[in-house]
Amino acid sequence: MKFRKSSVMLLSIATALSAVSTAAAAGTESAAAEAATPKFPLPDITVLQKLNKRPNVLVIGTGGTISGQSTDATSFQTYRSGALAIEKMVESLPNKDQIADVNTYQFGNKGSSAYTIPDLYDLSLAVDQALEKYDGVVVTTGTDTMEEIGYFLDLTVRSQKPVVITGAMRPWTVIGSDAPANLYNAIYLAGSGKTTKFGTVLMLNDEIHAVREVTKTNALRIDTFQSPGFGPLGYVDEKNIRLYRAPARALKPDEEWATPFDLRKIGKEDLAKVEIAYSYQGAGGEAIKGFVEGGADGIVTAGTGAGGISAAMREERAKAIEKGVVFVTTTRTGSGNIYGGEKGILPGDNLNPYHARIMLLLTLSFTDDFETMKQWFAEYAAQDIPAPELRAAS
Repeated sequence: MKFRKSSVMLLSIATALSAVSTAAAAGTESAAAEAATPKFPLPDITVLQKLNKRPNVLVIGTGGTISGQSTDATSFQTYRSGALAIEKMVESLPNKDQIADVNTYQFGNKGSSAYTIPDLYDLSLAVDQALEKYDGVVVTTGTDTMEEIGYFLDLTVRSQKPVVITGAMRPWTVIGSDAPANLYNAIYLAGSGKTTKFGTVLMLNDEIHAVREVTKTNALRIDTFQSPGFGPLGYVDEKNIRLYRAPARALKPDEEWATPFDLRKIGKEDLAKVEIAYSYQGAGGEAIKGFVEGGADGIVTAGTGAGGISAAMREERAKAIEKGVVFVTTTRTGSGNIYGGEKGILPGDNLNPYHARIMLLLTLSFTDDFETMKQWFAEYAAQDIPAPELRAAS
């Protein structure tokens, strides 16, 4: 009996030492990952800027139509995207000293769709590093994939300080351009602090939108960004910033605010590959099959109605799930909720296919446990507002 107790004790000690060793190894890996996090040559806040009472805002330029050089003053659609430096654009803004002290950083200068997911990894880290010093950050991008870039930042930036993404539908140099006004208002909004804890918001055409909900709805019009089923969070009207609602995450306590997607804990090689497959009348299953053969870790289906897909797509989806591919169901209709889920299939709630792809991509980059995936989609993708705790009647 004594021998058995001693053996159990030795086994317990060995188990404890193993747990400590595993925790230490995990901590070492985490520390190593954070040590390997790229650093960006962001400008410092000057002594003079620190002395006055204006908010300090950093504008990070990535290109797009907002920095476009038109062929002439009336070439609304004929221009070279990403031609102007963000520093020169900010310098030309009138009265900016009335709203903030502004510095700039040129992250890149090209169309939004030219950026890769590893590029967005770097952009997110640059935003967080900027927010260690600055009161708010504005990111300028092209509008084509602005909603995806914005949602990636929304899910990954760790700071609760304001992040505002903006762009333009007309190049900087044409008559009636929306570019200077959008940039000015975005700086004003970021410096105001009013969207603290909102995550990343989109500001165009005097409207403030939650990037989780917003989508580009028109190829040419300047009022292209809409939030179907929700509408804007608020508006910027000259000196007035009015917010009429808030994202659900803004109501969370500080310790629950951040998502699990801390990019400092993974490398670019850990980023998952996720594709989107659309369903339509008589859709074949070849797209899903091809995505799987191409190495997709996950696939978002943009289904008809409440997320339905064709028989051929269902057949290929079942085969893919057996191979470990994870699916998210969304609707191609533009709005509406998807509930339920089953083995290998997550419900996309009311995320559109492009947003759902970003959410699934980050989820698969951080876990391979399906139960954890379901939990994260329920908590971070759905953005549900819980019912308040009511006191029992006395």
